[in-house]
Amino acid sequence: MSSAGNVIPLREAAPGGTVTIRLPGPFEMWHGGILPEVRLACETWGKLNAARDNAVLLFPGLSPGPHAASSAENPTPGWWEYMIGPGRPIDTRHYFAVCVNSLGGCFGTTGPASIDPHTREPYRLNFPELAVEDIAASAHGAVEALGIERLHAVVGASLGGMAALAYAMQFPDGLDDLVAISSATRATPFTIALRSLQREIIRNDPEWRSGFYAPGKGPREGMRLARKLGLVSYRSAVEWQQRFARERVKTAAEEQTPFGIEFEIEAYLEHNAQKFVDCFDANAYLYLSRAMDRFDAAEHGGTVEAGLARIQARRTLVIGVETDFLFPMQQQEEIAASLYSLGRNVTFVPLASIHGHDAFLIDRERFAPVMARFFAEA
Repeated sequence: MSSAGNVIPLREAAPGGTVTIRLPGPFEMWHGGILPEVRLACETWGKLNAARDNAVLLFPGLSPGPHAASSAENPTPGWWEYMIGPGRPIDTRHYFAVCVNSLGGCFGTTGPASIDPHTREPYRLNFPELAVEDIAASAHGAVEALGIERLHAVVGASLGGMAALAYAMQFPDGLDDLVAISSATRATPFTIALRSLQREIIRNDPEWRSGFYAPGKGPREGMRLARKLGLVSYRSAVEWQQRFARERVKTAAEEQTPFGIEFEIEAYLEHNAQKFVDCFDANAYLYLSRAMDRFDAAEHGGTVEAGLARIQARRTLVIGVETDFLFPMQQQEEIAASLYSLGRNVTFVPLASIHGHDAFLIDRERFAPVMARFFAEA
């Protein structure tokens, strides 16, 4: 459901289903580029109260869209199904949850695959340089379009955690509480190296065509391999051992291709990589991936500490996972320790999940009680 004007009326932002918000242009990007118009896909759950002070803004990670939880309009389980809904940690009997899809991505939000109104062709690599701050600023525009002046909380994990930090630094008076999960003030050399390799794999697929592939086409093989590399980094070696060990796939020997899939872990990676290729735009992946590498809280004050000093949240919850080597625990400790030294009310929770970076998506047993307690104490 798209708006014909600059913003959608609040009555159209009914709980559930995807709505599209059009921001007034031009939209000025963090690194100086300009988008003549921006459309943002978002989903909502619960109701905005009369005081308009019960909204919770959710930032997704790199891969998911705005469908964080199911609804009557879209009963398909969302990427954070266990976290959002009546009686769940973000209890929609009390809160109005809003998940805004990342600018520069796909799933209905303006990105490289969108049509440039000036050329009537997809932006492709003519899309301006993307920053995490642009994701945060566009979400702020969506919040304003929904008639919300101040958020009860901003929540994000992974790329979404970076966006949540960027939001709190850019709009310090716009939120009460902040939740940063498996996040970072800046990328480590390891994660930069990993994502750089993923981007190189995509760009070296002949079908990438320097970014100018036809709509619906593109570097499928490059995306498949890049996704496999990403999947390996999202979980821990401990989990792989427990789930798959050295189990072989149940395929007749005569059906095996030379050096083909032999182990269950290989079959798992192939299955999930194929699903991703079918639903994500390659250029969007490149833009979002590089935005994560370039994010640096020090750009908000000269040092990381000065950047974090801009955060004025009433309460901050920082959650890290012991087996996460993509956004390691010391990065969560840095965020929490810096805010604590600034006199902020911060709670740091390290979790001993075996699920690595993806733990926030699947480890309900550990994450749900922490989140439920934080929101209940509000």
